[in-house]
Amino acid sequence: MSDIQRIDAGPRLSEALIYDGRVYTSGFVAEEKAGGGIYDQTVDVLNQIDAMLARTGSDKSRILKANIWLADIATFDEMNRAWEAWVIPNSGPVRATVEAKLADPSYGVEIMIEAALSTPR
Repeated sequence: MSDIQRIDAGPRLSEALIYDGRVYTSGFVAEEKAGGGIYDQTVDVLNQIDAMLARTGSDKSRILKANIWLADIATFDEMNRAWEAWVIPNSGPVRATVEAKLADPSYGVEIMIEAALSTPR
């Protein structure tokens, strides 16, 4: 059994962790585009996910599962436009998208993923 490797661990949570050949992330929200449109916020979040995956030894082709929360489900198409431009065609993960009240009113989308590592650690 392997040890848990925590990435950017803080008093409340870790940004990600690696365990048993997988990387699990916390929910990512827009940093630079908070308060902007959902397309731009989603692109911001997906860029952060790409960076975290690269940092942990994975990439978007290895994503197994995505959970997506939208502050307003009416923005579903706008989020999907960014998602579909980013995800590898016909290789997307399993995914759930729901409407939820997010932690800050400037956040319109939050995404959490689970991915396989390219090379198990």
